[in-house]
Amino acid sequence: MGHNILVTGGAGYLGSTLVPSLLQAGHHVTVLDNFLFKQASLNHVCHAPNFTVVKGDIRLASVMKPLLAKADVIIPLAALVGAPMCNADPIGASSVNHDAIALMLGLLSPEQRVLMPTTNSAYGTGDANNFCSEQSPLRPISQYAKEKVKVEYMLMQRENVISLRLATVFGMSPRMRTDLLVNDFVYRAVHDRFVVLFESSFKRNYIHVRDVARVFLHGLANFSSMSGQIYNVGLSDANISKRELCERIQAQIPDFVFLEAPVGKDQDQRNYVVSNAKLEATGYRPSMSLDDGIQELIKGFTMIKNSAYGNV
Repeated sequence: MGHNILVTGGAGYLGSTLVPSLLQAGHHVTVLDNFLFKQASLNHVCHAPNFTVVKGDIRLASVMKPLLAKADVIIPLAALVGAPMCNADPIGASSVNHDAIALMLGLLSPEQRVLMPTTNSAYGTGDANNFCSEQSPLRPISQYAKEKVKVEYMLMQRENVISLRLATVFGMSPRMRTDLLVNDFVYRAVHDRFVVLFESSFKRNYIHVRDVARVFLHGLANFSSMSGQIYNVGLSDANISKRELCERIQAQIPDFVFLEAPVGKDQDQRNYVVSNAKLEATGYRPSMSLDDGIQELIKGFTMIKNSAYGNV
C-alpha cells in the first residue's frame, strides 16, 4: 500500500525527477512549490490521479499545516540551493533553508516519517587525507552549508527520520540546472569547447539525479532499518578532482580544452574523498556512472543553450 507523501520543492531539479518515480511506485504525492523559476517541470505527471500540486510558500504555517496533516511521509526538498544563491539573498535563504524546516518539524507528529536531503559540502576539506565518513567532523563555511548542518542536527533529534548527505548531483532533469559542477563543465564543453579551472586538484564526490530519486525510494522501502541514521550518498568510484573530471569529459569530447588559472575560490572549500560504505551496506547501489551521465548531458546540451541575451 502506498504512502501519502508531501514533497516540498517538488518541481525543482531533484523533485521533478523524484516525483514521477514516487507516483510510479504507487504512492500518493502532493507537491508544494512556489514555482520561483516559472518551471513547468511536472507537466508530464498531471494526468496521474494520485498526484496533487499546490502553489504556496513553505514558510507559512497556514500553508503547511493542512498539507502535513494529510501526509505520513515528508520529503522536504524546497531550498535556496548552493552558496551563490544564498549569498545573493541571505535573509530569504535563512528563512527558507532553516526557519521553514524548523517550522515544519514543529508541526509534525512523532509518527510521521521524514527523509531529508542534506549536503556533504559541510565536510569542507576533510581530515589530513581528505577522507570523510558520516562520523567525520563537519566544517561548513558558507551560509548554505552551515544552515544545512543546523537543520540536520534538528532533524536527528526526532524519531522516524533519515538524513541523506548528497554528493554533488549531476544529470538531466525536467527542471534543469546548469550551475552544478558536472553539468556546468559539460555545458561549457559542448558550447564553448573550453573551461578555466581553479583549485583543479580539489576532489569531490558525485551522484546522478536519478540515483538521488532512487535513494529516497530505497529509504522508504527500508525505513525501519535505516531510520535515525545519516548516510552519505554518492558514487564510490567518482571521488575525483576537477582536473580528472575534465579528463573524463575530454574522453567524450576530444576537442574540449581546459586551462588552469588562479581565478576563483570554492566558497565551501570542498576537497574530500567521501565514503559511501554505510549506505552501500543497506543494499543500495547507484545505477548511473559518471561517464554515463556525461554522455547523457552531451545529448541534453545539444538541445539546450542559454542564449536569451545572445544573437546566435
